[in-house]
Amino acid sequence: MLQSFYKDLVELPGVSGHEKYVRQYVREFLKPVAEEIVQDKLGSIFGGINLSSQGPTVMIAGHMDEVGAMVVGINDKGMLKMIPMGGINAPVMISQHLDVILEDGSKVPGVVGAKPPHLLRDNHTKQVSDFDDFLLDIGADTLEEAKQMGIKIGQQIVFRNDYTILKDGKKIVSKAWDDRFGTAMALDIITSVSATKLPCRLYCGANVQEEVGLRGAKTSSYLIKPDLFIAVDCSPCADTFEDSDVGGKLGGGFMIRFYDPKAIMHRGMLQFVEETAKEHNIKFQYYKSLGGTDAAEVQLSRDGVLVCTIGMPSRYIHSTTSMIHLEDYVAVKNVILAMLHQLDFNKINEIKSNV
Repeated sequence: MLQSFYKDLVELPGVSGHEKYVRQYVREFLKPVAEEIVQDKLGSIFGGINLSSQGPTVMIAGHMDEVGAMVVGINDKGMLKMIPMGGINAPVMISQHLDVILEDGSKVPGVVGAKPPHLLRDNHTKQVSDFDDFLLDIGADTLEEAKQMGIKIGQQIVFRNDYTILKDGKKIVSKAWDDRFGTAMALDIITSVSATKLPCRLYCGANVQEEVGLRGAKTSSYLIKPDLFIAVDCSPCADTFEDSDVGGKLGGGFMIRFYDPKAIMHRGMLQFVEETAKEHNIKFQYYKSLGGTDAAEVQLSRDGVLVCTIGMPSRYIHSTTSMIHLEDYVAVKNVILAMLHQLDFNKINEIKSNV
């Protein structure tokens, strides 16, 4: 079973650029376990341990932001106009329950309006199907009433969560697994390792604004200057609809992202991850992605950094909810722990030499 901080983190609101509440949680979590806490100017935050080590610097990161929306207008009827924050297919928004997060952290609930079939029978009226047409109905009747509720331009809008453990006890549904899972895994790792047994300096934490261009990873990697970087991110499974040798399936183990448009996996890193998983009998699967992770940005930091993405298989990401499997959680955690205990400078140099 997942530790409680996984559930805590997915229930917090935090679209790109609005990660305040997630960061506050991470900071409080790190205070008793980290030797130091560092934060860059964009808001990415990390805790370091074993910092007196003469070994390499290893950085493990999730990202704090989730996909969602932002208030960009209020019409005379009190309905809210939105823009997407992150990549969302517009049809998943129709008729969904959403929460506008006010300045004090409280919520104004609403629902995305959808035309019922009765209003579509004349063959001329079309269902709303684009963000430009969506209206979030918060129950206000006028623009002034919406403002009295506390609504302002620029506020974040998040999906209403319904964290649910499914009947088999192995699968969990929630909003924001992408990537509060990676954020929680970073906290899981820093509390699971013995600092004195590590051959490296270790920083664990999470970046901001990944969903809108991998922005936080660029600044945080300049701050920490890692020799090796591990991104932990949810990777989409297509197994509900189709089978694929490089698409991933729930319960199939962690995912090795060997290719995406922004990061072709370093051959030495690929071999290192494969050999570590096989040696420890950890299930894994290969994943060819059409999107990128923070690893893509970090690899270009300074004169280049060794990077990899350890993917957590997840169904239905970038929608109102997603599903993970506990066996994959175990695989992700175990392979990262097994990698960490090998990462001295000899191993780093061995990986580098195998280009």
